[in-house]
Amino acid sequence: MRQITPEVLEIAEDVFTARGTHVNYLILREGADITLIDAGWPRDVDGVERALGALGHRPEDVRAILLTHAHIDHAGGTAAFHDRHGTPVLAHPREVGHARGERRESAGPLDVVVRTYKPQTMRWAIDIMRAGALTHAALPYAEAFPVADQPVPLDLPGRPVPVLVTGHTSGHTAFHLPDTGVVATGDALVTGHPLSGKKTPQLLPEFFATDPAEATRTLDALAALDADVLAPGHGAPLIIDIARAVEIARA
Repeated sequence: MRQITPEVLEIAEDVFTARGTHVNYLILREGADITLIDAGWPRDVDGVERALGALGHRPEDVRAILLTHAHIDHAGGTAAFHDRHGTPVLAHPREVGHARGERRESAGPLDVVVRTYKPQTMRWAIDIMRAGALTHAALPYAEAFPVADQPVPLDLPGRPVPVLVTGHTSGHTAFHLPDTGVVATGDALVTGHPLSGKKTPQLLPEFFATDPAEATRTLDALAALDADVLAPGHGAPLIIDIARAVEIARA
């Protein structure tokens, strides 16, 4: 792994993670073209543009933004980036209705407030409110990417392969990069969060999930992948066999 800036880390050739406000997103590069996977909170959008600039790219180089899921800490920056640049936004067919605001599958502000009695979680709550946690982030223009009976790469820079990992939301999707052994897990499997205090592979607290039991069951889809670089939506990237990471999270 190679540090590009304090916020941008190259975790494999032409695969970069970047930090927003207590959340990560990915930049996949193929020649002059870019795919973003998520884009942080609404007010993280300036940081997304800076991250692209640090890699020698412009926002216009982004061919599409893939959503792991439509929670505001991943979709808010996506909406802001689309508003500035008109970039296509794609999600799993099961997640499109959530992304478009046709249904709600997220914790509310009260769910967070009642859990911020510790100093570190209070700081987190203040940070995310400044980043736009209380704003609205429906994406009525979100479209479904194609799915097949067998996992196949999307026709986008980096050739990510969607892997449906439901439970956190009904259409939550990880993205596997078979050529580099990277898997972008979104919130299906993370390595840290201010509400947990741990820095190991883990599930997010249950109140964040639409179906916590399903979120645990569908980790099988990740464990079956040939991957040894975990790129989570929260926490640091980790070099680890993905099946082992799933085992640790379940334990």
